[in-house]
Amino acid sequence: MILIIGYGNPIRGDDGIGQAVIVEVEQWNLANVRLQSLHQLTPEIAAEMAEVDSVIFVDACLEGETVNITSLEPLPSDLFNWGHSLNPRSLLSLTQFLYQKAPPALLIAIPGENFELSETLSEKAQKGIQEALEIIKNLINKTSNQL
Repeated sequence: MILIIGYGNPIRGDDGIGQAVIVEVEQWNLANVRLQSLHQLTPEIAAEMAEVDSVIFVDACLEGETVNITSLEPLPSDLFNWGHSLNPRSLLSLTQFLYQKAPPALLIAIPGENFELSETLSEKAQKGIQEALEIIKNLINKTSNQL
């Protein structure tokens, strides 16, 4: 089972990229994929992460012209706080701490350019979303073939 978490604020323009990706992936109706669309990463997600084989985080980024994929490892426990909002690596650390499991994880960062109050995605963001959807489709197919 793959968990895909798209996060960001959809009323801050391109910051809503992660949630927009989840809306598209929902249309695929895949049995081996769980989806989460969130404003921010919170500690409660750790329980769901502990139940899956891998996790893909999808978020907007401020830099770059193309989608960037990064493999993630948990942070050492002394380098993260236990606050309300987390980043993907600290969330992996929390999952490891609470459930003794940190599933393999990737961050797909999609470049945006407009993060002002708006519910519209820029052309750059829309292009990045299409690129990210192809990447996600390939990752799902690759993972499904390995299980």
